[in-house]
Amino acid sequence: MNADSQAVAGAGYNAPARVNHVEIDLAAIAEESRHHADDPDPTLAARRALVVRELLRQRAAQLALIDAASPLDDDALEALLAQELRTPEPTPDDCRRFYEQHPTRFIRNEIVYASHILFAVTDRVPLALLRHRAEETLNALLREPDTFEARARELSNCPSAGVGGSLGQLMRGDTVPEFESALFDSPDVGLLPRLVRTRFGFHLVRIERRVAGEPVAFEAAADDIARFLTERVRHKAIQQYVSILASEAALENAAVDAATSPLVQ
Repeated sequence: MNADSQAVAGAGYNAPARVNHVEIDLAAIAEESRHHADDPDPTLAARRALVVRELLRQRAAQLALIDAASPLDDDALEALLAQELRTPEPTPDDCRRFYEQHPTRFIRNEIVYASHILFAVTDRVPLALLRHRAEETLNALLREPDTFEARARELSNCPSAGVGGSLGQLMRGDTVPEFESALFDSPDVGLLPRLVRTRFGFHLVRIERRVAGEPVAFEAAADDIARFLTERVRHKAIQQYVSILASEAALENAAVDAATSPLVQ
């Protein structure tokens, strides 16, 4: 590949992307960015998504799954992936192993009472500066934890700032996965000594109290585990497949790399 995120950032997003000489113009990228509003950089995410879709569209045309000038619809995409990808099904032993290695995932009715201070990602503040501000505040709170509510009211970009950052009672599924992991995947109580990064920004998190849940038997979880493992293998396979297509293509200002190639949206 001959384009990556840095190249696009250096161009200031002012250049169209090209995939084997097919141009993806700035208007199309701007329109697509509306579907990536939760991403820290919606324009970059949109550029990547459109490039990946064009790579897949061109491959589908090569295999005569669609006409050369046709768009890639969902049926053609599924036909392409079915023809090009082979993903193994998880075995009962795979599912059992995952269950035993991730016991905290299989707890029912676990409750966490938590508060946070959000430093939200915006177009106005560089990400590095935002992280620095969050880290400075975290260090200050580690020295003076009793000032958490006051700092939340002053600094947090979340509506919970009005109640000192309190999020109240939370259960699994109530928050985005990366925030949920910080809440539930460790037994920590009190101010977490690290920032929690989500699609919304940087969070300073305080765990007030935990209510233990009840373990879910393997037999009750086995089908969900199998679906999760199947989807995880498929996700990885698609990433690798996109990486191969990109490595064989002539790309300009594409912002796609092997480590972060997005799944098809």
